[in-house]
This record gives sequence, C-alpha cells and structure tokens, in this order.
Amino acid sequence: MFDVVALGELLIDFTPAGYSAAGSPIFEANPGGAPANVLAAVSKLGGKSAFIGKVGDDRFGHFLEEVLKSYGIDTAGLTFSDSVNTTLAFVHLDPRGERSFSFYRNPGADIMLDVRDIKPEIIADAKIFHFGSLSLTHEPARSATLYALDLAKKYKKIISYDPNWRPLLWKDDTAAQEGMSLGLQHADIVKLSEEEMEFLTGETDLEKGSGKLFDMGIKLVQVTMGENGCFYRCSSATGYVKAYDVRVLDTTGAGDAFMGALLWCISKNDLKPDEITHAELEKIVDFSSAAGGLCTTKRGAIPAMPYFEEIISCMKNVPKKKIQ
Repeated sequence: MFDVVALGELLIDFTPAGYSAAGSPIFEANPGGAPANVLAAVSKLGGKSAFIGKVGDDRFGHFLEEVLKSYGIDTAGLTFSDSVNTTLAFVHLDPRGERSFSFYRNPGADIMLDVRDIKPEIIADAKIFHFGSLSLTHEPARSATLYALDLAKKYKKIISYDPNWRPLLWKDDTAAQEGMSLGLQHADIVKLSEEEMEFLTGETDLEKGSGKLFDMGIKLVQVTMGENGCFYRCSSATGYVKAYDVRVLDTTGAGDAFMGALLWCISKNDLKPDEITHAELEKIVDFSSAAGGLCTTKRGAIPAMPYFEEIISCMKNVPKKKIQ
C-alpha cells in the first residue's frame, strides 16, 4: 500500500544559480511541482508513494520521470502528451530567498491530464490522497482531479489539500477563489499560508480563519508562516510551533517539505486527522517545521527534501527562531 498518492503538476523549476562571466543570469533546471515535491519528501523519509499526472513526451518530461523513479516514487500513473510540452516555471528569488514564479503553461502538459488517464487502482491502494489547486485551474485537469477526488471519497481515503495560490495561473481572483474553495470542500487536511487563508476566508486572524476552515468540515488545518513558524488547528485544539533558525538560501518547496513530513508521520502512525491528540500533533508539526526549514537551506525543491536523520539532527542542534 502507498502511504501517499499525489495528483497534479510535475514540471521544471528553473532556479537562479548565479551569473555568467558576461553578467547574464544563470538558471539551473530542477525537478519541481508541489505534489511531486510532497512525494519526494515522503519517499526520502522512507515512505512509499505514487504520482498521478502528465508531462510532455519531450526531454524534460522523460527527465522528470527518471527523477521520480530515482526517489522510489511509483510512476504507473504518469502519462505523456505527444502534443503539449512539459510545463516550465522560472523561479525568481529576492535577497531573503523568498521566491516568485513565471510560468510557461499555455497550455502545459500538466493541465492536459484527462479522466481517462486516472487509474483507480492507484488511488485505491493509498492511505492518503494529496492534491493541489493548480490542477483545478483548467480543463481537462480540473475534471480529472474531481474524478480522482470522488474515487478517494469512495475508497474512504484521507484527503490532503494544498491551495497553493498562484494568481498568474487563474483568469482572475474570483475564478481563483471559486476553484481553490472547491478543493476545500473535499479535504480532511489542509496546509496553507497566511495569505492563502486570508484570500479564502477573508480573515487575517489565525483563530478565526482556521475556525472557518474547520467549520467547512476540514479536520486538520496548518497555517505556515515562514520564519514565523506554523499555527495549527485540530478538533478544538489550536497551537503554534516556532520555526528553526536555519540559513535560508531558497524557499522553493519548503511548504511541500513540511506537508510531506506531516503526511508521512500521519501515515506511519496510522492516524486519522480527527483522532490526533494535541500532544501528538505538536510533535508532528515540530518535525514537519524542521523538514520545511531544512529544505530552504538548499536550491531547488525535490533535491532539497531532507532525510529523517537530517531532520532529527536539526531538531536537536538548531535553535528555534526568535520572533521579533
């Protein structure tokens, strides 16, 4: 059985890697895509995972397939488009390592995932089904995602969701709110940023915003706040975990490392989101926070996902961030 099956985008992140002798920016081609990043995190922690998605039948697409295989991620659900190229994203970093994106996706292969590409047996063999909002931005991927969610519900799987707001990929904010909220209606577990929480709930207050999400039927909410740590809500319990004080190089994939670590912990311990005790959740979120922090110390996303021993070492040896 798979610990986590994820559906969504698998793409190339072109990450800044310095400048040429002539002063031109150099970009390094790294494997990326939030759902794939989550699976890489799960696999590097020793979990079993599988990917469902589409890439182009091109050099980048086959490179990404080999990357997934190299991390032990099952690729039986990966399909290739012979008419659309693999999706590309250029990552731009500010002096603090915070990133923004430019996408080459008009269309990209990831949004061409079709209902006929979905293999129900892969979802049936999962403990947790994970997806993100980027597969809801366009058809036919939107319908394919909703079909997969119906299967996950039918098979009584834990459903995990990352709203992952990328304004440039939606027609407008109204379409983004509608599409991202559609994902919330299916989720048991949600991880989102403060900005995403405000966008979806209209609340900046963590208690109120997470409470609105909880009232939708979501059983476990994590609001990640970068260097300011993570706020969580489970049942009636809420809490806050400080971030680890690591040297940040590139924040790409940090939230996915957090999510992968969290889902791995839940799967490993056979926990149901609404049955996790406050004490258990505190430990899981702290572990996940260390994973997310470590990811920021390296370039790229999938290559930066940490191993179990690295996370434990971080928790033992790296102090928590002091909040100003």
